Amino acid sequence: MAYDYSTLLPHVSVDCVIFGFHENQLKVLLLKFKNASVWTLAGGFVGLEEDVDQAAQRVLFERTGLQDIYLEQFYAFGDLARNVGAGDQHVQLQEAIGLQVDDVFLSKRFVSIGYYALVDYSKVQIHVDDVSDQAIWIDVNEIPTLFLDHNVILTKALDRLRWSLDEKLVAFNLLGDTFTMSEIQSVYEMILGRPLVRTNFQRKMLSMDILVRIEKKFSGGAHKAPYVYRLKG
Repeated sequence: MAYDYSTLLPHVSVDCVIFGFHENQLKVLLLKFKNASVWTLAGGFVGLEEDVDQAAQRVLFERTGLQDIYLEQFYAFGDLARNVGAGDQHVQLQEAIGLQVDDVFLSKRFVSIGYYALVDYSKVQIHVDDVSDQAIWIDVNEIPTLFLDHNVILTKALDRLRWSLDEKLVAFNLLGDTFTMSEIQSVYEMILGRPLVRTNFQRKMLSMDILVRIEKKFSGGAHKAPYVYRLKG
């Protein structure tokens, strides 16, 4: 197995933090290198004839099978220290993976463009890439040590996501087309990492005039059934 490095843009890569919400947990999609115990974010190189955004969209589609999902470029990771030992790590993984590594290409300094994506967990069809043999969703509070500086990338993505909650209403991208107020609150709480007062949260959501109330969600008793909402569109 070999890459044609002549078709790739040198010194630039993309790393994507893919967030999903499932069973009241904010989760991140991680990949494991073949025959190794090294976990990584979804990422890849940029083609010579490809926009950086297009590269990120391609990586997301290849891993999740989804298109037209929320994707935001949030930071450029260019610290010199991120490349210290990077070439060595790639070479060490070469034998386990069976990948023909271009030492010259990989030993150069790389700047990685960070993106985060918000997906509807129920719609994701996970696919591994050529150098991975496993992909899992893992709670953001249980992240292991990742490849290179990917823990730093993940932390930065989570910080950006928290900042964008009210600014861009991004949390709704983690839910289906319809949802209950309780489900919205759970998403906010998992992202923020702290509990919220139900009455205050509901008042805030309704005061923003962004929701349409549809019906009550059947739960065995009409008087206890929560209302179902959707975003105004």
